[in-house]
Parts: sequence; C-alpha cells; structure tokens
Amino acid sequence: MVAISHKKKTYDRGVKAENAAALWLKLKGYKILERRYKTPVGEIDLIVRRKNIIAFVEVKARVSKEAALECLTFSMRERIERAALQYISRHNIHGAQLRFDLITMSSPFKIHHLDNAWQGRA
Repeated sequence: MVAISHKKKTYDRGVKAENAAALWLKLKGYKILERRYKTPVGEIDLIVRRKNIIAFVEVKARVSKEAALECLTFSMRERIERAALQYISRHNIHGAQLRFDLITMSSPFKIHHLDNAWQGRA
C-alpha cells in the first residue's frame, strides 16, 4: 500500500510539473503540439513549436536544478530521441529546427528552461 501511495504522489507531482511547464512555455510563445507523447520506444513529456523550432521537452521536478540535471541519464535521452524520430516520421516534419530541451522545476516553484539541453541525433 505504501509503494502505491508513493507512486501516485510521484505521478501526480510529475503531472503538475508538466502542466506548469506547458503554461510557462505558452507564456514564452510556444504552441503545445503534444503532451505525454507515447511510443513503444519512449515517451516525450511535451512537444512544442515556436516559429520554425520544434522542441522535445523533458520535464523534471526535483529539489534543485542540479538534482534534475543528474536525473537525465544517457539512456533516458536515447529513449526521448527515438520517440522524437517516430514523431518526426509520423508527422512528416521537414525543414524545422529540432531541439531537445529540459525544464527543471524545484521548490519553491522555480522553473529553469534549458534550450538545447543536449544534442540529439534526430
């Protein structure tokens, strides 16, 4: 019972962080294309567009920006990149600048948006 309660709290915290990140990005002029985009090879928290840029955004809610950065492992980045490749293929994306961003959320409600957080192969 305790593990389920902890999982639910973690899930709920993640959803709240993604909602706050989506609002933050809208205020910065981005259009939300997808939320929680799921494929067999991975999931992308947010896919957004502003002008000619399509950004695949990972959202991490942790106690600090540094802790959030440490959570973004190589294998996690690879899964996001594979999911991004599927998105690009399914939506016939051509000519857009593609980017992988990270949004970290920490207490008390601090948001950090790292454009081009890593270079992907997509």
